[in-house]
Amino acid sequence: MPNRQTLPTSDSVANARAAQRWYWLAAAVVVLDQLTKWAVVATFSRGEVLPITGWFNLLLTYNEGAAFSFLAGAGGWQRWALSGLAIVLSAVLVVWIARAASRWVEALPLALILGGALGNVIDRLRIGAVVDFLDLHYGGYHWPAFNVADMAISAGALIILVALFFDKESRQRRGGRS
Repeated sequence: MPNRQTLPTSDSVANARAAQRWYWLAAAVVVLDQLTKWAVVATFSRGEVLPITGWFNLLLTYNEGAAFSFLAGAGGWQRWALSGLAIVLSAVLVVWIARAASRWVEALPLALILGGALGNVIDRLRIGAVVDFLDLHYGGYHWPAFNVADMAISAGALIILVALFFDKESRQRRGGRS
């Protein structure tokens, strides 16, 4: 019997188009992240601070570690380990987005996380560290500096947590188990 190819269904075409929109969002996050980092690197010297308000500064710093500078002083191996992890995670997110493309509550945060992960891995592979430049502070205490990619990752994670919370509450109201 000859090998027959199946033609894409209208559902699979619609899902592919929906996924493409989420990939474009992830790409926009990467572009915005890289443009803002480029502007800061072109304008500031390492460690230079520009106070914007009493609680917010722009500055240029490089994070060789992960979140909150975890592993920053690990000697260099973390660059490749964190890059590899981000690339594997990004591949998983691409597939997950394709499967969840029609469910925006699931696909939106995944696209934000994908864009953020790729934005930071570009820095890590290109220069060996992630460029951070946003500094929130109060009363002498500073939140670790961050960037647009970090904001996208955090927003994506927050959306997932809020969606999980409301889904759990709605199941409980309907008498379902959580």
